Amino acid sequence: MRRRFTIARTMTGPSRDRAVGAVWGSAVGDALGAPFEFGPPGGFRERFPDGAGEMCGGGGLDPGEATDDTQMAVLVGESLLERGGLDLPDVFARFRRWAAAEPKDIGLQTEAVLLGGDPWDTAAALHFQVNGRAAGNGSLMRAATAAVHFAAAGRAATMAAGRRIAALTHGDPAAWEGTAVLHELVRVALLGEDPVAAVPGVLGHVDERHRERWATVLDPGWRPEDATEFNGAVWPCLGSALWALRTTSSFESALAGAIDLGGDTDTVAAVTGMLAGAVHGPDAIPVRWTAALHVPLPGFGSRVLRAPELRDLALSLAR
Repeated sequence: MRRRFTIARTMTGPSRDRAVGAVWGSAVGDALGAPFEFGPPGGFRERFPDGAGEMCGGGGLDPGEATDDTQMAVLVGESLLERGGLDLPDVFARFRRWAAAEPKDIGLQTEAVLLGGDPWDTAAALHFQVNGRAAGNGSLMRAATAAVHFAAAGRAATMAAGRRIAALTHGDPAAWEGTAVLHELVRVALLGEDPVAAVPGVLGHVDERHRERWATVLDPGWRPEDATEFNGAVWPCLGSALWALRTTSSFESALAGAIDLGGDTDTVAAVTGMLAGAVHGPDAIPVRWTAALHVPLPGFGSRVLRAPELRDLALSLAR
């Protein structure tokens, strides 16, 4: 299916409205996709034959409950605001406090890095040194808030921030480069431009040691069935999200396509929602999804953020 891209290009800087779309979109994708996690392909369409879909809950999650994807994104966003910029030790400390509170969902790699007792600036590197595997998609899933915050600073700044935040938990530079690419694609979308068309230019700013592999999964001809790894890895996760965006014409259909891939459905849908929300805007996100959306924050009292709080967070970050 050819995607119909109809965004107006009248703004001179990143759109605050689309910033809300990116943050809401990522959180909605997370909560909508979570009940289908590690299920087979086609699970979403099987449950919702009309393709519309509802926040259904499952797997210990209430309908509309967001997982670690959104929880970590909120922690990054609140640190950026409260610290007046990127304070990596503070972000890591918030992550560690959250992980110690035993959230319902946390990636094995992320948990090992955060609770291993190593300092913030060496924990991920030491984990990678010992295990040799650290290219999970956990650095992508939490990118919405930072991508919104750094968009106004331009391509170099937002890509650099993506790498630095990713490196807190992921020692493999492939994850750093993927997060940098996602940051830049969100920035492009916030400007009202087409992130799919921007890919070739973005690849020119990817570390040359990783450029070829990223070029493969971000190529317009790539499809999820071409993946050589499970979509819990950083490459097929971002590749699948971009595929879902370019082969659909609405926010709802992009998320349905992403979740129907099966596997790591919450994160693939969170990344898809981040991009689709920035492209189509918050008005394209169904109220039946945002009304149920809620984000508990383990380790931070009884706080639960809902759509209005996420909107306010996005708008503050976009300033």
